[in-house]
Amino acid sequence: MNNCIVCKGDLENRKTNFVADLGNCIIIVKDVPSQVCSQCGEVSYSHEVAMQLEKIVNRMKDSLTEVAIVHYSNTAA
Repeated sequence: MNNCIVCKGDLENRKTNFVADLGNCIIIVKDVPSQVCSQCGEVSYSHEVAMQLEKIVNRMKDSLTEVAIVHYSNTAA
């Protein structure tokens, strides 16, 4: 099991929500595979998940809406 980079607590695999505030738009990605510290609550992502989140944000940032909500599982390709 991996340890938290903040407090060295144990990380648990969970699904969380990722929020990106781009000023003109807020993007919420639901049900993102994450590792969450059981001690301090720090959330981290694998390299693959972080890359996918970057793709999602880049795809959604030019949308014509102020708030965009997408499910991670619907965007992974």
